[in-house]
Amino acid sequence: MVEATGTTRRGRGARKAHRQTRDITMLPALKRKLPLTEPMDQEQIERIDNASMNILENVGVVFRDPQAIADWKGAGADIRDGDRVHLDRGLVKELIASIPSTFTYHARNPANNLPFGNDHSIFVPMTGAPYLRDMEDVRRNPTLEDLANFHKLSHMLPAIHSSAHHIVEPYDHPISQRHLRITYSSMKHSDKTFMGMTTSPKNAEDVMDMCAILFGEDFIDSHPVVTGNCNGNSPLVWDETMLGALRAFCKRNQPILCSPFVLGGANTPASVAPTVAQVNAEALSCLAYTQVVRKGAPAIYGHYLATVSMKSGAPMAGTPEISLMNFMIGQMARYYDIPWRTSNTLGGSKVFDAQAGYESAMTLNAVLMAGANYIWHSAGWNEGGMHCSMAKFVVDAEMCAMGYRMAEGIRWDDFDEALAAVGDVGPGGHYLGHPHTLENFQRAFFMPEMFDNNAIGQWEEEGSINTNERALQRVKDLLNDYQEPTLDPAKNEALLDYIARREREIPAADALNQEY
Repeated sequence: MVEATGTTRRGRGARKAHRQTRDITMLPALKRKLPLTEPMDQEQIERIDNASMNILENVGVVFRDPQAIADWKGAGADIRDGDRVHLDRGLVKELIASIPSTFTYHARNPANNLPFGNDHSIFVPMTGAPYLRDMEDVRRNPTLEDLANFHKLSHMLPAIHSSAHHIVEPYDHPISQRHLRITYSSMKHSDKTFMGMTTSPKNAEDVMDMCAILFGEDFIDSHPVVTGNCNGNSPLVWDETMLGALRAFCKRNQPILCSPFVLGGANTPASVAPTVAQVNAEALSCLAYTQVVRKGAPAIYGHYLATVSMKSGAPMAGTPEISLMNFMIGQMARYYDIPWRTSNTLGGSKVFDAQAGYESAMTLNAVLMAGANYIWHSAGWNEGGMHCSMAKFVVDAEMCAMGYRMAEGIRWDDFDEALAAVGDVGPGGHYLGHPHTLENFQRAFFMPEMFDNNAIGQWEEEGSINTNERALQRVKDLLNDYQEPTLDPAKNEALLDYIARREREIPAADALNQEY
């Protein structure tokens, strides 16, 4: 029986025993040790850089925001036609030089702090799904309870380093007030770092105020605790809503993703290298603006990459061109010494099937080999982001754990002991009972829980359970075992008081369950 909280009933003793066997300790930030895939030579990197700078100088970027235009004028930019900003390459490079190449994310549980940048990577779940596939694999509108369940899963899955904000849209709460409940859910149900809403400048300011309650105003002014996202309107436009939210984050010294939204062939040229040149110009213009707002504020080179089917016009995920663009953008971000964000485990399938798995695996391997730092949309994404699948969420998290293990590289710490076992076993023997095997079997080879590698007879005897069914049961088990991380009662009360005050101040005029 499923209770109203979205969890299944189980005896207290069974839950305790199950918890004792499950380790939900978050993996440290991934420190990559594999060589990166870098298809461009130095001349080609400089060619992309020069092309991007030519775009910034000669074509310009539209900033549809009076405050941003005033800021750019103060910084010495060339403004034409009211809102088209032409940026000298020297000014751009001077500004982006003050972006920190590394920093540390601080969680409310210090054990979950994360070094970030350079050779460190973190996995972050998907956000923004207007639908979900729930624990019964039904596609429907989400609620605040569904969102809470995703935040709980994020807390319990070791390879997920951060919670997110609106993993799914909670339609049972007014749009105008939704960001408050989303932020509180992120803070309450997980003690990892999280993402903050940037759906309007004022919403972003509310998120900053809530972070100040949780961590302290002085603390957040010098410690990154939350991540915002600023999406561009490609080609070459940044709008007032996103720029206002960017300022809210930058002024409080919180990291912001500067993310052009790429539909290759539709809002960029129908070619890989020129698309990267445009994306690079767009990202640099936004990154430079963060330093106009506050010099030294952390910022992350971002993008969302999709290619468009030349047959239907539909966005596509997992294509080889997306992988190539990730490799190239990784090289450009390192050229400027700025941490960068990409998207992970993307797919266009309407259900959790082979297409979803293949596209997601293609993307995961590419972003790891590209050396991305902030690996967003790492769990749950399906149907081009239209729904978040609970089953796929937990399988994606396990895939991230597998990718984590691969990217850690080769372990040499037991090399001599393992070689000694060769002499002990000798020709024709086996290693299953050898002391080295017994000591190392749990760490020797990754043993996935979501995939079945038994003989077909055993698989049939156990019910012929497929991956989707196994994952849905895993979701129910995790939520049944969930224990809420302790939140200081005084801070919790202060957060709830803030939400209550802001909900009185914000008109709830938006109809519930409105779709947009």
